[in-house]
This record gives sequence, C-alpha cells and structure tokens, in this order.
Amino acid sequence: MKKYPLWKALMDYGVSLIALLVLGPILIILIILASVDTGGFGVFTQKRIGRNGVPFVIYKFRTYDIKNTQKTKMGKWLRKTKMDELLQLINIIKGDMSLVGPRPDLPGYYDKLEGEDRLILQLKPGITSEAGIKYRNEEELLNRQENPLKYNDEVIFPDKVKMNLEYYYNLSFKRDILIMWKTFSVFV
Repeated sequence: MKKYPLWKALMDYGVSLIALLVLGPILIILIILASVDTGGFGVFTQKRIGRNGVPFVIYKFRTYDIKNTQKTKMGKWLRKTKMDELLQLINIIKGDMSLVGPRPDLPGYYDKLEGEDRLILQLKPGITSEAGIKYRNEEELLNRQENPLKYNDEVIFPDKVKMNLEYYYNLSFKRDILIMWKTFSVFV
C-alpha cells in the first residue's frame, strides 16, 4: 500500500469531526468525571506503535485511581463499554489513527514483526478492527490464564496478526463499513 486510500481518509476525518462536534460536550463531562473519579487528570496518554512502526501518543479516558492504581467503578464501566477509547477520535484528526485498522499496540509487539507480517505496519492503527471485536474482553481472557503473557504471545497476538493481515489484503470501503457496523452492534 503505497498511499492511503482517499475514501479511507475522507471517512476517517469526516466521521471523526462530526463525532467530536456532536460528542464534544459529553467528552468534556467525561473528562471532568474521570478526573474526579481517579484523582488525576481524566485523560490518560501512552506511547503506542503507529503506521510504519512510528510511535505516537494515544489518548484515552483515565480508568485507574492514581493513588492505589486500582480500576475505579467508573473506570470499569468506561472499559467495559469501550467508552475509554472515544478520545482516540483526536488521534484520527491528528493523523495517527483510523476508524478501522489494527488496534495500536504497545512497543515490543507490532514494531518487532518480521517478514510478511510487517505489512500490517503500512496500515494506520484503528479504533476498531475484526481482532479488536473478537478480543474485546481480552483483559478478562488473560486474567483467566495461568500464564497470561505466554497466552498472549502464543495465542492472542498471532491470531491478531493473522486477522490484521487478512484485513490488509482485503481493505475496502464495504469492509470498513461492515466492521464499524459490527462494532456498533456489539457495544451498543
């Protein structure tokens, strides 16, 4: 993929701008509530791996109490509903992310891909993806494992790579719409 498809850029920026305008007041209220709930600024930032393996800063609502590093009640709700991801609309406007694409991972995973798997890095990370939908309860799944890191590295991560490669090879407007619809129907 030499150039990012024009339809994808138009959809990303158009939908994100409209969503930020419509949801702006709600996002501000959620930032205030998350700030009160966690005892720190309600926006959490973290380095993630982006397109071409370039790190970027991702935005999310803070879900952990800053004093005892426990997930708060509101934080649990934000995570369960995936509302903590809404601030990533700003990442789309900044050009770091897309509506649909591989979920952005921490350093040490996508940036370490080899061979054909590196094609995934030609995609902008997305707010949603087939793998993101399949593993929407990843935290719970990992918590049930005897060795969560091993399970992630040997089962979940390779499956995500496979699914994201399949998305890369079959990138289309119709597919993005279907993934967004599936995301909406799963989380609403």
